Amino acid sequence: MPNAKHAQRLAIVLFAALTLVACSKESTEASAENPGHASGEHGSSSSAGLPKGHIAKGEELAKAKGKATGQSCIDCHGADGNAPIDDTYPKLGGQYGDYLAHALQAYRGGDRQHALMSPQAANLSDQDISDLAAYFGSRPSQLRDLHGVHE
Repeated sequence: MPNAKHAQRLAIVLFAALTLVACSKESTEASAENPGHASGEHGSSSSAGLPKGHIAKGEELAKAKGKATGQSCIDCHGADGNAPIDDTYPKLGGQYGDYLAHALQAYRGGDRQHALMSPQAANLSDQDISDLAAYFGSRPSQLRDLHGVHE
């Protein structure tokens, strides 16, 4: 017959086991709802509230010339988003997709201004933005943080 100490330990172990099962089930259900995420396509859980992005479609859009400027994304940011033509232009390759999506939404909505980006983003749909964010987010990154950088 278990004593009080043994019963308390057993209750803790059972609680931990049930918690793990519940978390595992949630994770499995989330994976089933978002199967493209594991294949390299960004999921629809974007903080920008956008539909699921498609890398291949984003690549097509990145190469397409915009009507507003006659330029494509890669004309200014480079093929993988890592070779901007001007030092003031950001590297996009490997950037967080949500960050890119929010930036494009801000350009489109006029909350963020740039002589080229504002007109370039003005006619992008939510799906276009999501696709571009998925594409550039999937590219190799040359981004670095400032950790260890001294003035």
